[in-house]
Amino acid sequence: MRRILVTSALPNANGAIHLGHLFEHILTDIWVRFQRMMGNECYYVCADDAHGTATMLAAERLGTTPEAMIESLREEHADDFRRFLVEHDNYYSTHSPENEQYTREIYQRLAADGRTFTADVEQLYDPERKLFLADRFVKGNCPRCGHDDQYGDNCQECGATYDATDLGNPRSLLSDATPELRSSDHYFFDLAQFTDFLKDWTATDAVQPEVTNKLAEWLTGGLKAWDISRDGPYFGFTIPDTTEKYFYVWMDAPVGYMASFKNLCDRTRGLDFDDFWRADSKGEVHHFIGKDIINFHCLFWPAVLHGAGYRTPTKVHTHGFITVDGVQMSKSRGTFINAGTYLEHLDPEYLRYYFATKLSANTDDVDIQLDDFVQRVNSDLVGKVVNIASRCAGFIHRGFDGVLAEGVHDEELWAAVSGARRQLADLYERGDVGRAVRQITALADRTNQYIAEYEPWKHGNDPERRDEVQGVCSLGINVFRALVIYLKPIVPAMAAKAEAFLRVEPLAWEDAGEPLVAHEIERFKPLFTRIDRKDVDKVVAATVAEAESEAAEDEGSAEVSIDDFGKIDLRIAKVIDAKFVDGADKLLELRLDLGDTSRTVFAGVREAYDPDTLVDRLVVVVANLAPRKMRFGTSEGMVLAAGPGGEDIFLVSPDAGAEPGMRVT
Repeated sequence: MRRILVTSALPNANGAIHLGHLFEHILTDIWVRFQRMMGNECYYVCADDAHGTATMLAAERLGTTPEAMIESLREEHADDFRRFLVEHDNYYSTHSPENEQYTREIYQRLAADGRTFTADVEQLYDPERKLFLADRFVKGNCPRCGHDDQYGDNCQECGATYDATDLGNPRSLLSDATPELRSSDHYFFDLAQFTDFLKDWTATDAVQPEVTNKLAEWLTGGLKAWDISRDGPYFGFTIPDTTEKYFYVWMDAPVGYMASFKNLCDRTRGLDFDDFWRADSKGEVHHFIGKDIINFHCLFWPAVLHGAGYRTPTKVHTHGFITVDGVQMSKSRGTFINAGTYLEHLDPEYLRYYFATKLSANTDDVDIQLDDFVQRVNSDLVGKVVNIASRCAGFIHRGFDGVLAEGVHDEELWAAVSGARRQLADLYERGDVGRAVRQITALADRTNQYIAEYEPWKHGNDPERRDEVQGVCSLGINVFRALVIYLKPIVPAMAAKAEAFLRVEPLAWEDAGEPLVAHEIERFKPLFTRIDRKDVDKVVAATVAEAESEAAEDEGSAEVSIDDFGKIDLRIAKVIDAKFVDGADKLLELRLDLGDTSRTVFAGVREAYDPDTLVDRLVVVVANLAPRKMRFGTSEGMVLAAGPGGEDIFLVSPDAGAEPGMRVT
């Protein structure tokens, strides 16, 4: 039995879980579930990446503390993953006492061995906000092509990369002030000291061949020291023996893998942290990441671990980027889909199955095609696999009291299906799940053809062919059972329903080697329903609506003068009708009485209010707002509300005595 610790890359604690996060965590979860079905001891941990200036500023905008904000998001993220059947053994945060302990310990070991140093660094400084500016918080003119409004690290026009200090006419995105050039002592990890070690490590099967080739380019070109510090104010851990120097997020983020596992060990009897992380550990550590962060996980991280006396990863599994219908995910196109939006309309196992069809052992990019998504689920999973059970179960119950035959009707077919488990196991192990799914559906095709050849529906009442009907349909049920075993890591909820139908204990991988004989099954109930393309369109429409709502909020956040404010006509309105907006997860459609006229307004309060409770309520509306065309219709105003959002948003209502049409002054 293997002992395996598995991680996925850490989502940032500054936004919702979306398709990109789901892809990586689902592919990791599939691998973990497969290992457990093989009888291996396998633990899966992850955490939110909580630190950084962006977190500090986001909390400031929300009027809360970074600690409160990141904990709220951590709970939301963990819940989203659970609803997609991703089984983390621990979903933690990098802002934890365990992470601080190990980050400081690792740094002190590296520093004691001369692996770190300090150097003076010049950076752009915002004199109004009194902080050094990360690249994302400064814009200016590209130093190569001169195009304006470019971020501090690369130009979107000509593709140039540069330092923020090279920008022309720089400005702070936090205050619009002109940044000053200031110097500060920074702490560095001397990565170049580990060049020979990394050349050897990256030449092993710890990384994929194409990753080895990419890393060789950096190793040959010479490794640069990594800046592992940031100046305060900053949300993170202070560097030992300093007060205003903090570990840069990429120093403590990967340590979050260790911290999350340590937290799990402290809560789990018999689970020892050192069994997996000490230098001579016989346990395995597997990281699943996207190819955009291979430099962190395949150069910086193994060097840090090695230098601090810990074991290096057994394998780093790298996947490609995600596109939708051939282009980058986009909110305006409705393809930058959040987990919560998807789940309002579609079953999570649809996505798990479709992602599985796209998984390969290499780092090629993955394109999610919405029409193909519908076709694959409906044709393969429902039309081929589940169809076998639905075709055969009725005959077993009608003619044989729900009891399967005592033998195997077609030994050749059964040998092909049961014997496939070894090759399929190898494909799962290598991460080539898409090829495994193709082989599974090919076996389903072959079985459906076998059933069609014998046509049990024609011979169910023929006494001379009674044994044949039972044999054919029993083999169909056994093939279905084997295919469910092979698909169980991908669609665990459907597999659980199938286990109940088959009246068996939770299925392990090797159960596919032996058929059920003379075994009683339950009556068949639908295990999976087809996708309605209209529901996919609703997900896209809801995503577009979210983007439009966010854009409207951003536009409304600009500073206005007292004269501008005086132009706003605020009126009392009475809600005469309220209803849900089909395809939007945040909007309600309100019909308002303003005394001398009525208006239709779309309001983003769906999560906080039941439409029925709003009828006859008085609200405050911006009456002279220009009508705005939306996907769902035209909004003819804006109702006033307050709060951080979601369920915690509150409509502004006047005191008793107010009437529709009254002006608010």
